[in-house]
Amino acid sequence: MFMERTFVMLKPGVLQRRIVGEVLSRFERKGLKILALKLVRMDQSMVEAHYAEHKGKDFYDKLVSYTLSGPVAAMILEGEEAIAAVRRLVGPTDIHNSQPGTIRGDFAYRTRLNIVHASDSTASAEREIALFFKPQEVIEWEDGNAQWY
Repeated sequence: MFMERTFVMLKPGVLQRRIVGEVLSRFERKGLKILALKLVRMDQSMVEAHYAEHKGKDFYDKLVSYTLSGPVAAMILEGEEAIAAVRRLVGPTDIHNSQPGTIRGDFAYRTRLNIVHASDSTASAEREIALFFKPQEVIEWEDGNAQWY
């Protein structure tokens, strides 16, 4: 069993549509453990740091503007192969390829407003977690069901 941590950010549209609970419950029902969760009002420099790999792409300015349009819900999830598990739950970035049953397939209408960001690698997860959370904000806890895994 390979336990890992990943970063997930519910974008402003999730809060604006009041579906945080529905989206968050998908991760919980899968069995992922929440280690940290908070609302964040990102500023320009934080958004630019978070999306640095996309700078210069045609969608970058709109992505930055959308992310700045309201608060985001940032979280750290932990579980067996959590990065891959979360990305399966979230679905492809291009919502036209996101199947019903995935978060993007069920809740996103436009790719640019795809409602959720999920780390795509261990390196990205580590960088994004460090950008959003201080070590003391991460709460370690024992899952009572862990003995059955």
